[in-house]
Amino acid sequence: QVQLVESGGGLVQAGGSLRLSCAASGSIFSINAMGWYRQAPGKQRELVAIITSGGNTNSADSVKGRFTISRDNAKNTVYLQMNSLKPEDTAVYYCHADVSRTSLSGNKRYWGQGTQVTVSS
Repeated sequence: QVQLVESGGGLVQAGGSLRLSCAASGSIFSINAMGWYRQAPGKQRELVAIITSGGNTNSADSVKGRFTISRDNAKNTVYLQMNSLKPEDTAVYYCHADVSRTSLSGNKRYWGQGTQVTVSS
């Protein structure tokens, strides 16, 4: 099995910063894309940012210039540095990893348990 453990959420004032981390462990042969989604109350889950194993990134327009996604392949860990936070960034943030468990298997997406980020005005 594969587990994703997130950390780094919390309460911060508008304009502040937080850094989220997500470490994957378990039966892993390789990890393709890793990323972050978020879900605010009453809203659908939305993509925040994604990064491939080669380091190519993409992010939502709403976070461009404020959030930076990165990863450490040796540690199977993805990070989300969030700067200039706004109240509308308040949500539960979920990480994912697209994992191959053997050399012959395809990717399967695994999810973290979610971490709450609250930005006060």
